[in-house]
Amino acid sequence: MCFYEEKDAIGKRYRRMDAIGTPFCVTIDHQTKEDGTVTIRYRDTMAQERVKLSEVKSLVLGKIG
Repeated sequence: MCFYEEKDAIGKRYRRMDAIGTPFCVTIDHQTKEDGTVTIRYRDTMAQERVKLSEVKSLVLGKIG
């Protein structure tokens, strides 16, 4: 399932997703246009990492599988 949201600051969006139990969020931002990467934020650890957009599908499938 995918959820798209532009409302509020990113911190508020992450908190909303944490509250409903979303295990990780993929954030597309201005840097995505520059280098083709996105930020993945993990709910349980709050860790974040930049990954190539082309790697998101396999990363997500690996985490949920």
